Amino acid sequence: MLFGKKISYTEGDFQTVVEACKAGESQAQRYLYKQFFGYAKTVCLRYTSTKEEAEEVLNEGFLKVFKNLESYDSVYPFKVWLRTIMVNTAISNYRKQKKHTEDRIALEDAPYLGFEEDIVSQITAEEILSLIQHIKPVYKNVFLLYVVDGYNHREVGDLLGINEATVRSHYVRARALLQHLIKQNYPHLYPGYRTEKRLVEH
Repeated sequence: MLFGKKISYTEGDFQTVVEACKAGESQAQRYLYKQFFGYAKTVCLRYTSTKEEAEEVLNEGFLKVFKNLESYDSVYPFKVWLRTIMVNTAISNYRKQKKHTEDRIALEDAPYLGFEEDIVSQITAEEILSLIQHIKPVYKNVFLLYVVDGYNHREVGDLLGINEATVRSHYVRARALLQHLIKQNYPHLYPGYRTEKRLVEH
């Protein structure tokens, strides 16, 4: 249970913090929560549509963190383990809601463009993450899971409940939509960009 017993720990010795948290030591849990709150919230915001939804996922994620600390292997970075829990919690939340049916940009209206790595490299990761929030969540989530969080196509499919072929298709479409958004928001990067557009073919 959170914020219960009192066991000694040293803030400079993370392993003692973890052991105290496992035992339910309230101050240690608060310390760990504060240390990783910002990082965990950033992860949750990527996979949710509103700040309120992100906070719900964050709180649920931290409950899972404290509940499952016994399974954490200190050989690996804590942040990686924490991120996995937050991502899984966010995706579980996404699958439960069943409300993400409308595309913010209609796929049929988006040009099917080649992904120009040299252009993409000219904008920051923060700008890319901001743009990707404007596409349909299922495409966004595939892109984030694969590109940002390093899951392979099979793992992405397992998380989202879709087959690997669909994951690959969604990833290609996510890249096309992202390229379209970059051209819309950063036209100066495309001096030779023409107005003629080839639409996605189904």
